Amino acid sequence: MNSIEKALQKQNQKASEQPDRDTTVNAEPASSSIEKAVGTQSPRVQPSKSTTNKVDIEIDFEALDKKGFVSTNSQRQIINEEYRAIKRKLLDNAFGPLSKSLNNSNIIMVSSSRPGEGKTFTAVNLALSIALEQDKTVLLVDADVLKPNVMRTLELNNTVGLMEFLLGEKDNISEVMCTTNLDNLRIIPAGKSHHLSTELLASEKMQEAVEEFANRYPDRVVIVDTPPLLGINETAILANLAGQALVVVEETKTKLADVSNAVKQLNPDMAIGFVVNKAEKANSDGSGYGYYYAGAN
Repeated sequence: MNSIEKALQKQNQKASEQPDRDTTVNAEPASSSIEKAVGTQSPRVQPSKSTTNKVDIEIDFEALDKKGFVSTNSQRQIINEEYRAIKRKLLDNAFGPLSKSLNNSNIIMVSSSRPGEGKTFTAVNLALSIALEQDKTVLLVDADVLKPNVMRTLELNNTVGLMEFLLGEKDNISEVMCTTNLDNLRIIPAGKSHHLSTELLASEKMQEAVEEFANRYPDRVVIVDTPPLLGINETAILANLAGQALVVVEETKTKLADVSNAVKQLNPDMAIGFVVNKAEKANSDGSGYGYYYAGAN
């Protein structure tokens, strides 16, 4: 945790020069077991097919539950509580007073400094958690076009997606937006790989798509799974399109220098939060992983 605290301190010092952007969170850390849930009941919605729209992809939520993802059933899981704490600050930034000073405040990019730190796991869980809100819809976009992982994580086959739209093979973004069997969740897969991915993500067509994401539906939150921040040109481009960034850090693995350099790749006007993933914090049964919302600026 020392590395994150130092990174946050640096961000807080910068934020202190801009009083209107002070959004520091002092949230209590939460710990969880990925594999074990508690059994108290919670009045949460069940995934179901929409009565007004066709369902393009069927997500196996039972399989996700077994793998330790946010549960969409009525069981109250520890990981659900953790992501409630994380999403609450992000939703406050997206729709609260700070949103007026953020560009595209409802667009949240999820990234990490290096590969393998759990960014896609975090992006999917965050999307599932927000989709359980009664008054919000979520669009999960796989923008890691170099190494797409959203569909694989959901145990689904990759299909046409963002790249096909940017290449002009699909005329409308709605043609690559998949409905799911969770009413409030939509997904845009990455689509096929392309050697001009950087240029396509920097194109005017991508900017227009982001503007539509941000403004067409007032209740929509867009979660963008992006490539790692270090060494990937595409991520810096995407950072200029989102209003918030959630940086995933793997405890005991991520280096302070990497966190610091990763934050430098982000737009300084963004609200920035950190999640510590794979934290070795024993639960009552002596094992488990922790998830922490460290803060935002």
